[in-house]
This record gives sequence, structure tokens and C-alpha cells, in this order.
Amino acid sequence: MSTVDTLKQRAEAALEAGLDRIVDFSHRLHGTPEVGLEEVKASAWLVAELEALDQARIEHGLGELPTAVRAEAGHGELVLTICAEYDALPGIGHACGHNIIAAAALGAFTALAPLADELGVTVRLLGTPAEETAGGKIIMLQQGDFDGTHAAMMVHPNAHDESAMRPYACSGYRATFRGRSAHASAAPHEGINALDALTVALAAIGLARQQLKPNQQIHGYVLNAGSAPNVIPDKATGEWMVRADSMESLDQVTNVLHRCLEAGGVASGCQLEIDQTGHSFANLKTDGPMADLYNANARALGRSPREEALLAGSTDMGNVSQYFPSIHPMIGLGDDCPPIHSAEFADFAISRAGDQAVRDGALGMAWTCIDLATDQAQRHRLLAGGG
Repeated sequence: MSTVDTLKQRAEAALEAGLDRIVDFSHRLHGTPEVGLEEVKASAWLVAELEALDQARIEHGLGELPTAVRAEAGHGELVLTICAEYDALPGIGHACGHNIIAAAALGAFTALAPLADELGVTVRLLGTPAEETAGGKIIMLQQGDFDGTHAAMMVHPNAHDESAMRPYACSGYRATFRGRSAHASAAPHEGINALDALTVALAAIGLARQQLKPNQQIHGYVLNAGSAPNVIPDKATGEWMVRADSMESLDQVTNVLHRCLEAGGVASGCQLEIDQTGHSFANLKTDGPMADLYNANARALGRSPREEALLAGSTDMGNVSQYFPSIHPMIGLGDDCPPIHSAEFADFAISRAGDQAVRDGALGMAWTCIDLATDQAQRHRLLAGGG
């Protein structure tokens, strides 16, 4: 048996020794869903599990994110960062399976921590809040929490195993039209109708969609547009998301959205305010050599990751990948898995398949980290900047 195989067996044994607690952690997260930036119990439970390992240097609360976590084990020059997400969705809980993501990250750290110094690595776990909303990883990048990373990774549950996620670059905007109220019957001519402005903007967006390039999207909803039928609305607000397959393409479709919104203001005489809601999420750049290693390890675990993933969704892990070699494979829950972001998927996230995904995702990442540390070509590539 090779040295690498022995190291992988030892990592598996360390994971198995703590697996019951790790699965219990997944189920506790699932039973107490907390939305982005409110993950108080989730982050505290993660810290408690890390403290139980006796090998981690832990910080709870990073910069402007009190529910962020950083833990490190080992002191090697090669820094391998594993990302944990634990925020839930409003109303439908862990319908994105972040309980699986957090538990798999904890499992990978558990497997690697006893081997870190022997491998010549620093294993870093980052608990990253608010992936669904504010984009916690983007804030953490700005704060320097990822500094020193040579490779970053996480796994995300889905129906099928896929070697990589292909997310859209994405930005969100709130548009507010301000007009002047008046009695809709007695003096409509005295008013400036903000609802008219929003109506023109919606029509313009709908017509503009036929000229959007492939993989460009605009979608949104009306937040408010008046309060009574006999009052000319003096304020109307909508929120939109724009998506594209690259940041350059995202800029193009953003310009289309802004032109359509401006048309509503010009046509109605309303004043227009456009505010970006949160940070822009970048497209994901998958590191090919790391993905190949993960795929080989997934196959060794009896999984069959698909090479081609559909372009869908958005994630702040895309922003991480713009700076550091990264992978974001999808860990499959099976053909009978319901659609993601549904109440049915939330139930599935603590099924037997969900618990198996925790184990396999943890081990797949841990084994990949061992490969990166022991393969001298990969190790040198990452230490040299990942080129």
C-alpha cells in the first residue's frame, strides 16, 4: 500500500470516529434553520464541534460578520481552505442543503486535522454566512479572511454528482420611482404616476428580453406600487436580478436593465433611484487539476460525477474562485431527489442520502487535500500561485 493510500485510510478513520457527531450537527442545523447573518446557533454549534477536536485554532466572529468562523489546524506552508455554509432560506429552511455543506466541511476538517503537520499543510475551515443573501464570502474576501489560501473548495448537494457547479454571475438592484400623489378622480392631472413609470419599465424589460444574448437573464418583482385605487401612486418600487455567464456579459445585461428603468422615469416624469442590493456574485472558475483529483476520489467512493453541469443559480464561491484555485463539486442525493430550493428538498437534506452525502463529501474533499499535499507537481503549482 502506498503512503498516500495509508494517509487516506487514516483520514477516513478519523472521519468515521467523529461521524455520528457530524451527522448530528447536520440534523441540528436542519432543525433550527437561521437565515443569512442570523446564524447564531449554527455558528456556535460549529465552533463547539471544532473545539471538541482539540487541534484547531478557532476564531468566532470575523470583522463585520459575527456569525463567521475561522479554524486552522497544522502549520504547513500550503494553505487549503474548506468553506462551510449554514444559512437557510426564509420559509423553507434548508432547502438548499446548507446543513450538508457545513457538515461535510466539518467532516473534511475532522479527517485532515490530525494529519495536517505530517502533510505540510495548514487546513483552514471558514464558516461563511449569508451565501443566499449578502454574499458572506465576498465580505470575507474583502476583510482578508481568505488571505494566504492556495486552494479553496466546498461541496454542494444536488440530485446528481457533478464535477463542478456552473453558476451565473449575478447582481441585484432595487429601483424606486418617485412621483407626486393626487386624487385619481378629482385631480389626476396634478399627479405624477409612479405606477405608470414601473409599468413602462416592466414592458421595456419584457420586450428587451428577446434581444438578450444567450445566457443573459433579467427577472424581478414589484415590491410596492401604491396603497389605494383612488390615489395616484407617488412611489413604486421593484427589485430585479441580472445574470450572465461572465462578469463582462453581466455588465452588458445590467446596462439593458438600467436603460429600461430609465425609460419608465422619462416616460412618466418620475424621478428614478437605482440601488444595488448586496454584492455582485461572479461566475465560477473551476480549477481543472483539482477537479480531476476530486473526481477520481469521488469515483473511489462509488460515485459517478458528471463532467458537464447545467448553467444555473449563483454563488459567492464564484468570487473566491476569481482569486484562488477552487472547486465546487455537486454531491448527489439520487434520482428521486426533489428540485432544489423546494420544501421537499429540505426534507431530503436529512434523509439517508443526505447523511451519506455528508460522509462522501467530507471524504472526497479530505482525500483531494491529501493528493494536493503529496503530489509534488500540484503542491508546487499551488504554492507558485496556481497557474
